[in-house]
Amino acid sequence: MASSSAKTVAEYLASLEPEHRAVVGAVRRVIRRNLPRGYQEVMAWGMIAYQVPLKRYPDTYNRKPLMYAALARQKHRYTVYLTSVYQDAVQLAEFKDAYMSTGKRLSMGKSCVHFRSLDQLPVDLIGREIASVPVDEFIRRYEVSRRGLASKGRKATTGVRASPRTKVKTAPKK
Repeated sequence: MASSSAKTVAEYLASLEPEHRAVVGAVRRVIRRNLPRGYQEVMAWGMIAYQVPLKRYPDTYNRKPLMYAALARQKHRYTVYLTSVYQDAVQLAEFKDAYMSTGKRLSMGKSCVHFRSLDQLPVDLIGREIASVPVDEFIRRYEVSRRGLASKGRKATTGVRASPRTKVKTAPKK
């Protein structure tokens, strides 16, 4: 299952094979037990997502809620997305060091941790990481990164520089 069309978390879980449902359910319990107040669990992007509701923070670059974390069963693996480690280089380095100190193999993209079975994932570390960033801090980090991209002439959506052909209107000369 690469991306689910399920509308609810319950529907998503019901669509999984029992052995996959057990793994996703175990990681989901850890996430929910450690999730700071202010985030909500929903189905988004074809996976279980934990996000900042738009009513709490509507000023996003794509008019969608800010995703804090997510969990998915994919074709040959499971993935936990930890957006907060992508936002902060120090937090990322600490996370990688802590992960490696568990003796488990780390398979990681920018913010996603891949694993093939529950025993390959240090769930306590995932719980600590989920608990580490309250919603106000997550929003603050987002705003800082967004301002940083804007000051460099980049779009917040992709980090790509604005086209040099873009015309900037200036006040008429007097």
